[in-house]
Amino acid sequence: MIVSTTSRLEGRPTKEYLGIVTGEVIVGANLFRDLFASVRDIVGGRSGAYEDVLQRAREQAIGEMRMRAATLGANAVVGVDLDYEVLGSNGSMLMVSASGTAILV
Repeated sequence: MIVSTTSRLEGRPTKEYLGIVTGEVIVGANLFRDLFASVRDIVGGRSGAYEDVLQRAREQAIGEMRMRAATLGANAVVGVDLDYEVLGSNGSMLMVSASGTAILV
C-alpha cells in the first residue's frame, strides 16, 4: 500500500476517495529510560532509547492506519499527517497518531 504525505500521487489518478483513516498508539515511558535520558540530557547527546520508542510507535500508528484503509478497499493513503502528544498527569505517556485519506488508484 502506498502511503504519502502529498495530496495526490503523481502519475496515478485517484479512482475513488474512500474516507479518512487513522491509527493511534499510546506508549508509556519507562522509569529506567527516563533516568538514562535525563543523564544523557545533562552530558549532551541524543537519547537513543526514546528515539527507538518513538520510531516504533510511529511505525505502529502508520501500520494501523494502513490496515483500516485496506478494510475500506484502498490501495493508497494520501495526505498523511503524523501528530505527537504527551499524555498523563506527569507526561508519562506519548500518543502518536497518523491520519490520511484512503483512496483507490
